[in-house]
Amino acid sequence: MREQYRSTPLLESDLAPTPMDQFARWFREATAAALQEPNAMVVATATPDGRPSTRTVLLKHYDGRGFVFYTNYASRKGREIAENPQVSLLFPWHPIARQIIVTGTATRVSREETVAYFRTRPHGSQLGAWASEQSSQIGSRQELVERYEELAHRYPEGEQVPAPPEWGGFRVVPETAEFWQGHENRLHDRLRYVRAEEAEVVEEGDGHREGGRLEGDKAWRVERLSP
Repeated sequence: MREQYRSTPLLESDLAPTPMDQFARWFREATAAALQEPNAMVVATATPDGRPSTRTVLLKHYDGRGFVFYTNYASRKGREIAENPQVSLLFPWHPIARQIIVTGTATRVSREETVAYFRTRPHGSQLGAWASEQSSQIGSRQELVERYEELAHRYPEGEQVPAPPEWGGFRVVPETAEFWQGHENRLHDRLRYVRAEEAEVVEEGDGHREGGRLEGDKAWRVERLSP
């Protein structure tokens, strides 16, 4: 099976100054295109000896600092990030012939940020976070359902559910961000932001910087990759 992608070329001059600005631009366009769950992303982690694992999670927040998702810290991804914080994110926006691949370091968000987000979740999702010891083995689905029903009785609708102590957010701080635009005959565009070394950034007397694109204290260079 093969499909010819037809779209407008992606040029270096089209890019926003920073990868997070460019992501925001493409995310708005993916949302406007009515993609189903455009915030769904594949998160890849690995053990210290290099054994990888992947899963799809939902992006819950992004800003100049990075990409945030939430999980049980005792889950497989939570344990692997604790031992090896290097992760990769993939946004597969096939209907618009685009994808974004981010690599970077994952760190826990503050407890205050976790609790604030947890309180915005639907009541059932709050109970589900308590009911599931994510990635642990269970004997049957019935065990999970009974645990949920017990929690629903303890915390009925309308009553505040505390955030589980082992549940929280990770923020992925990007080191690279590749923006892929599909084209016919496999002549795809692949433009990748790479965090520049400090030596590559030259500061002039008026505060102007050249040699990279700035985001806070980060400088970025853009490179085009062969498809």
